[in-house]
Amino acid sequence: MPTNQTQRSLLVSSLAAIAILYFVYVIFFKTSPQTAPLKATLQLSGNSTISGTVSFEQTRKYGPVKVTGLIRNLDPSSKRGFHVHQYGDLSDGCMSTGPHFNPLGKKHGAPTDSDRHVGDLGNIESDENGVASFTFEDSLISLAGEMNIIGRAVVLHAGVDDLGRGDNEESLKTGNAGARAACGIIKPAA
Repeated sequence: MPTNQTQRSLLVSSLAAIAILYFVYVIFFKTSPQTAPLKATLQLSGNSTISGTVSFEQTRKYGPVKVTGLIRNLDPSSKRGFHVHQYGDLSDGCMSTGPHFNPLGKKHGAPTDSDRHVGDLGNIESDENGVASFTFEDSLISLAGEMNIIGRAVVLHAGVDDLGRGDNEESLKTGNAGARAACGIIKPAA
């Protein structure tokens, strides 16, 4: 019959083995680099003169996605809502892209909020010449897996996204960002 000392030794050994396996999992699977960065891009267009390109790059599995864009023909010195929408369908223009991409069933919010749609990327801001040039990272969207945005659409709205702080029901769905001014389908890039 095993003694208390033997039982404790077995328990300690088991816990040590579990800790080592968890450490190996985190090091090699959660933070390991991919063989090559994942990349995607889109061309924005719509029923307006707005045009531009947005690119996405993810260098690590489960790592943040770098979003870079250059958009022209915006109102000078203005902010506009910028979101990933559910569908990569432009058959009825930007209206057929559906709602914000929200696989977790959350309320609309700011990119820094824990309670937000996956597609909530906040606002982009144009300069005095009506050009928005931006680079930021987002840790919720992905170019692979469950939060994959490839094949979905980006919509640039006509108004400012209130980031879910508008004190009304629409704010918690869309941020009161207004009409859909331009959009494009996110496609894999080399």
